[in-house]
Amino acid sequence: MEQSADYYFNKEGLMVFTEAYHLKRGYCCKNGCKHCPWKYGRKKDSGNNSELNSEKR
Repeated sequence: MEQSADYYFNKEGLMVFTEAYHLKRGYCCKNGCKHCPWKYGRKKDSGNNSELNSEKR
């Protein structure tokens, strides 16, 4: 693992994995990670700004 590419430390000092790390790992752990590329645990779009949200994916 490489700091800044795979993880960083937030202001509370906790390690946060990046989207790149999750993609390298290759599966979702279903813990609702902040940078989950599979969007696990995120609320579904209610239709508002759907164009903006699709660009982020």
